[in-house]
Amino acid sequence: MTIKVSPSSISDSLLNRDAFLTGLLNQVTTSETTGWLQQLRDSAVKWVRHSVIPNTRNEEWRFTDLSLLKEVEFNSVDIKTLEKFQETALEVEIFPEVSYCLVFINGIFAPNLSAITNLPTGLKIGNLDILPDTVVQEYLAQSEGTRDVFTTLNTAGLNDVAVVWVGKNVVVPNPIYLLFISVASESAIISQPRCLVVAESNSQVSLIEEYTNRRGAEKAEDEVYFANSVTEIWVNENAQVSHTRIVIEGEAAFHIGKTAVTQARYSRYSCNTVTVGGKISRHNLEIFQTGEQTETTLNGLTVIAEKQLADTHSVLFLNHPHGVSKHLHKCIIGDRAHGVFSGKIFVPKLAQLTDASQLNRNLLLSSKARVDTKPQLEITADNVKCAHGATVSQLEDDEIFYLQSRGLDQNNARKLLINAFASEIINFIPVSSLQGKLLKTVVSLTNK
Repeated sequence: MTIKVSPSSISDSLLNRDAFLTGLLNQVTTSETTGWLQQLRDSAVKWVRHSVIPNTRNEEWRFTDLSLLKEVEFNSVDIKTLEKFQETALEVEIFPEVSYCLVFINGIFAPNLSAITNLPTGLKIGNLDILPDTVVQEYLAQSEGTRDVFTTLNTAGLNDVAVVWVGKNVVVPNPIYLLFISVASESAIISQPRCLVVAESNSQVSLIEEYTNRRGAEKAEDEVYFANSVTEIWVNENAQVSHTRIVIEGEAAFHIGKTAVTQARYSRYSCNTVTVGGKISRHNLEIFQTGEQTETTLNGLTVIAEKQLADTHSVLFLNHPHGVSKHLHKCIIGDRAHGVFSGKIFVPKLAQLTDASQLNRNLLLSSKARVDTKPQLEITADNVKCAHGATVSQLEDDEIFYLQSRGLDQNNARKLLINAFASEIINFIPVSSLQGKLLKTVVSLTNK
């Protein structure tokens, strides 16, 4: 484990200095494991005990106030409640294009709801039990992106992990669906989904990763929970990973997620993210290039309304020559909602002939909607092609008038323009049935 705490450098007076964070830590570490996994957790516990929940004085969090999160007293997952929902027929919609499905409820594997039979040679899907400990230790919590407070909190309470292992030269023809459902009981709960994906050299795989609640169930939208998720993806030499990340949380939910991706030389990684719902949501996407000639394509869409807050932070470390990255992130913000985008691309001197672009486009649907955007490039290489920018706009009156002149009423004209804005991102998702589902979700949210 790469997380280290030096007792000589940190005063004991700083131990447990954040009461809320200490409370979360006590809840997620109620159970114990053995061997290397317990050692991993113990190291993370030490790190968390000397940390604090970030506030708006922290530059990376200055637009995202977590005060509402800290007002809630979260409890650990009730095992009886968990068993109840694993035994009942929760509605798990598996898209027709999907061959395999992993379901986790409150971060715990639900094999009776999953579909992982008849796997081809070289493909392993399940939880930690499917891999030898020596293999798991090489990858789990070893990414450069596992050193912030929420990611380390996830590691401190690590119990179960969704694992996708794609062997050398294996091509998986159909997407793999990873579904993480959060279920609260009488009290607010914290769940910590964890996912580990390893694509070995010359392999290809497509993933759909979804976080949601019991959609359609009675009072599901009122359930208060905190989903603290972490996904580590290792794209080895000449491998290709297509990753779709969907967050459709309840209106009272909190979601903070980390995606840490390590790309070896000649690898290709694409990520399409769609975030809707949740009282507060944040996605930290970090890409680490460990070899030359990588390709990275990032497309994101955030749709929020009412008083929701959604924050996307991305960091790309393009450390080697001939890297190519393209990043487009869009926000649709209605009512009094607040969107945040911060994107950083680091291009050091060694990364000559890098081609990187980043664009954030924002559509405000009301005069009270707000967005804070900060695309950034930090370049020390002198032979690169890099660009970044941001736009903020509202629906144009002349566009609405034009559509009305063609027979649409004002409401349908607005719908058409909003759908067109969202479709540019949604159409990148390589699953047509999921595209239709997401467009319907966007329409329902923007019509509230």
